[in-house]
Amino acid sequence: MVIILSACSKDELNPTPEPPDQPDDPIPTTESYNEQYRPQIHFTPAKNWVNDPNGLVFVNGTYHLFYQYNPMGNNWGNMSWGHATSTNLIHWEEQSVALTRDELGDIFSGSAVIDQANTAGFGAGTMVALYTSAGSAQQQSMAYSTDGGKTFLRYANNPVIKNNDDNLRDPKVFWHEATKQWIMVLAKGWKMGVEIYGSTNLKTWNHLSTFFVDLTSAGRPSLQWECPDLLQFGDKWVMLVSVNPGGPILGSGTMYFVGNFDGKEFKADNLDYPLWLDYGMDNYAGVTWSNTGDRKILIGWMNNWQYAGDVPCSPWRSAFTLPRELKLVEFDGKPLLANTVVKEIETIADSWKTTTGKIDAKDAYQLRLTIDLDKKSTITLTNASNERFIIDINASDRTLTAHRTAVSGKTSFNGFFSIPSMQAPLNVSGNSVTLDLFVDQSSVEIFTQSGTMAMTNLVFPTSIYNEFTVEGATAKAQVRSLKRIWK
Repeated sequence: MVIILSACSKDELNPTPEPPDQPDDPIPTTESYNEQYRPQIHFTPAKNWVNDPNGLVFVNGTYHLFYQYNPMGNNWGNMSWGHATSTNLIHWEEQSVALTRDELGDIFSGSAVIDQANTAGFGAGTMVALYTSAGSAQQQSMAYSTDGGKTFLRYANNPVIKNNDDNLRDPKVFWHEATKQWIMVLAKGWKMGVEIYGSTNLKTWNHLSTFFVDLTSAGRPSLQWECPDLLQFGDKWVMLVSVNPGGPILGSGTMYFVGNFDGKEFKADNLDYPLWLDYGMDNYAGVTWSNTGDRKILIGWMNNWQYAGDVPCSPWRSAFTLPRELKLVEFDGKPLLANTVVKEIETIADSWKTTTGKIDAKDAYQLRLTIDLDKKSTITLTNASNERFIIDINASDRTLTAHRTAVSGKTSFNGFFSIPSMQAPLNVSGNSVTLDLFVDQSSVEIFTQSGTMAMTNLVFPTSIYNEFTVEGATAKAQVRSLKRIWK
């Protein structure tokens, strides 16, 4: 029997322990961060299970990354909000667990905002977290911090949005200046769709509208909708929705819709949906930081519910993607949500070097390949154990196909992990394509240089891939080492 887990509705697996009186102390940093498969440029907690990023907020020069966390073990359960902070999106410091379960249930995904105008009455500049309380039902609750996210107090009248079933979750909140109100988008889970609410004080919420696009004709009639985010790009808006199962290949994935929002309703343009943010297996539940102005910065959970509980990582399980900046661009006359690794990656990057195949990088690296599109090409990443991650570039239809098979490294831990073929459109014009590959100890993230295509995949080779070949078309290669983010 195959059990497909959802990112936010797994109560049947939760042993429902008694809630701790206080959040845990900071995780002791006794781990070396050199364990096999431990990412060197991606954030992971010192130990224990993580999944969805949530509560992302930027304030006073600090990026706060809250996330679904099990403070008691390396499997899903006891859902709390873990916490890490950074001043540059690359180097992270793990903090005390921010929120643990209470009488209303586990603390599922949500968001955080800075209430500059004191609309809620907790004080100007208060950090307010909105999250799903997951007990007998999934309801929306609130907590607030007046010390910059170090400690939180729960709102006395939780929940702020009541619900009587398990299909309303993952509140993402932002201030809508045109209508002078807070907007909340909430996923409807297996009921599919997004509910949109409005509030002037973060405490009392009014239902405004429901958004839904029927994807039956696209061959995806039954998807679990989760972790929404509604973003403005100039005069257009984009709705992000994570779905599981039913991603671009298998299991988890993130789709998006382009359209307009008037402060009440989001209406999608007539496009060929679903559109995918990432064409790999391992970028899910991604949302953006609030309070960053026009800059839209997203981070995702680097895993897939098809095998999340089995990936061979200990004493931690799961990592987050590299942070990415989102931009709405146009390709072939249609809008496209591009994503590239944030410019802050330069803080750990060495100088570029021309290379012909050998990669002298201990921790992680960025490989930049410019490949002619006059014939088919095959890129092979390999190591001393002859483990191989293979990527084909089809010049005729301008697609990229990655192959994560048994030769890539360890795959036997779950029957769904080996994926013979993952295809993505390159979405580029011209006679060549430039690819950026960010290679860590257990992941390969591939982007076109402009971000018009992204593909994120976990891999578990015995050691990092440190050689490459390009067969077929003419190619130019540069590489630069990326320094580990751990002290």
